[in-house]
Amino acid sequence: MKKPSTEKRLFNYALHYKKGILIGLFCLMIAVAMELAGPFIAKIVIDDHILGVEGYWQEVTENDDRYTVDYDGGSFKRVDRLTASDETIGEVVTLFQIGTAYHIIHDKAQLDGKREANGNQISITTAEETFHYEGERLALTEAYPFFKPEQRPILMLLGLYVGLLVIAGVFQFYKTFLLQKAANQIVKKMRTDLFAHTQRIPIDYFVDQPAGTIVARITNDTEAIRDLYERVLAIIVTSAVYMGGIFIALFILDAKLATMCLFILPLLYGWMKAYKYFGTKYNKVIRKTISQINGNISEAIQGMPVIQAFNREKKTKEEFEVLNERNYTYQKKLIKLSALTSYNLVTVIRNITFVGFIWYFGSSSLELTSVISIGMLYAFVDYITRLFEPVTDIVNQLPLLEQARVAGTRVFELLDHDGETVENKQIEKYRGKIVFDHVSFAYNEKDYVLNDISFEINEGQTAAFVGHTGSGKSSIMNLLFRFYDAQKGSIRIDGYSTREWSRQQVRSHMGIVLQDPFLFSGTIISNVTMNDPEISREAAIKALQAVGANRFIDKLPNTYDEVVTEGGTTFSLGERQLISFARALAFDPAILILDEATANIDTETENIIQEALEVLKEGRTTLVIAHRLSTIQQADIIFVLDRGTIKEEGNHDKLIKQQGLYYQMYQMQQGKVKTAV
Repeated sequence: MKKPSTEKRLFNYALHYKKGILIGLFCLMIAVAMELAGPFIAKIVIDDHILGVEGYWQEVTENDDRYTVDYDGGSFKRVDRLTASDETIGEVVTLFQIGTAYHIIHDKAQLDGKREANGNQISITTAEETFHYEGERLALTEAYPFFKPEQRPILMLLGLYVGLLVIAGVFQFYKTFLLQKAANQIVKKMRTDLFAHTQRIPIDYFVDQPAGTIVARITNDTEAIRDLYERVLAIIVTSAVYMGGIFIALFILDAKLATMCLFILPLLYGWMKAYKYFGTKYNKVIRKTISQINGNISEAIQGMPVIQAFNREKKTKEEFEVLNERNYTYQKKLIKLSALTSYNLVTVIRNITFVGFIWYFGSSSLELTSVISIGMLYAFVDYITRLFEPVTDIVNQLPLLEQARVAGTRVFELLDHDGETVENKQIEKYRGKIVFDHVSFAYNEKDYVLNDISFEINEGQTAAFVGHTGSGKSSIMNLLFRFYDAQKGSIRIDGYSTREWSRQQVRSHMGIVLQDPFLFSGTIISNVTMNDPEISREAAIKALQAVGANRFIDKLPNTYDEVVTEGGTTFSLGERQLISFARALAFDPAILILDEATANIDTETENIIQEALEVLKEGRTTLVIAHRLSTIQQADIIFVLDRGTIKEEGNHDKLIKQQGLYYQMYQMQQGKVKTAV
């Protein structure tokens, strides 16, 4: 079945927190509506209250109406403010501005047209004819009463706008808070899902993948996705809502001009498609290279002693520079793409739009009867200026948007890798009888490393596996632990096939001690208990004392609470081994696997380790992988492997008597192999 697109899957993640997102978007719409009220209010202030004084004024009987103006011994009121209760008398006068001065004509004069004043002679020219009037110029003190009634509504409108901005600021705060909260919740869930999924992925995936690349997907790639939800989508959604509000306002003011401005939408869509094509191509290389850089750095840090010991610093630096140069090259291509399709292009389109705007109103002004008001002109200029702010914001987010898309693709690739259900349901502790029945296994499905292996280990026995490197010893342990499943044959514990249980249930009563034990950051106690609430501090201390670890722990400043750094590098290998023994003992497994547990231990420490091993093996089935044959002479049964098959089996004495492969290996380690003459 075809997987949904990355965009759809990112959207589906957002739906988990849709309540907060929807409330945030609602707050956004209210805030935008309030902010966009500004040009409308400005238009009203300019046209109705500042320029509105120009026009016809009717003489009325004297009253206390605040819109009534006293002039030349009479009371006058704007014609558009007359009410049914107003009693009109006398003449209608016309008030208008020529240059910086105001004039009054005691008649109903033509308002539209080109105005000129020569003393008291006033002429107004329209497309058809020129009108001549006799008027008088008003002194500043005479003109002021006509403006006084407008002061209060202007202040009220400005106060209203300030109030709307304050309320809009509150809603903007909640919009930002809710959307960013949702963004962090989404990425938190994604990281949790991703990390949890890594626990379900079969172990072979991690063999093929450098740790740095997996870490990059869980950290760097999800961080890019966080930017998508927290910044990119918030800005794009905000900009889209803002643009929608501006277009609504433009259609209210002038539908024809608003329709002309719609050309921006297909242009923006085509722009985004083009950027997506090239940006995705470049970002895929960049994200992959960054993962490789992380892997390279991680490997170099872990292997620094070897790099320095073999003078490989220069070669390691050259390998890093190849990756770094590739990252730089594609980053430069991405910057060039952004430079070509970002602010500069928005500026060009905005200027072209203003040319069209000037042409539209300029051509209208050629007809003197159709000149628009200054308030309308201001509102249009304001809205068109505002229209390009969200366009610029959207374009500026395209690089981050493409980074997030590519990062999302990489994250979902990991999530899509076949995993297995984690089943931690407790099963009864098994006794530990192990049977391999005609087992054959290959890591790559064709090159078998185990061929028709069959053996039986009874509960409580100690079985050892010996053989040259590549003989299949570790593969047997990997199958028993169900890190892998065999292609042929069956593996049974106490008569139950290990496939009947989940991998976690199989391992729930097993313990393992590795050749180079790994300790986690924390304390000695936490490394024994692994923070399992079922293992008490007292039980952990008892386990440490049982394996003899208290011999060095008692000398530490903080004893059992001594801080352990990552990997336990502040402790010797023998000390780390004893702590790992205590860890295995505290979990009381039915089956214990010792993987070369004494391979790198010095002779003096080995005696301490052997004593701890005897404590550890007591009462449980123990499987030992060993190179030092001297450490397994007391094993109940020894299996000798060669090229994936069992060549010999028996206890030490029996195998020595056979004088086969085991005998040869033992003689070599004892230094008794005679050189053929």
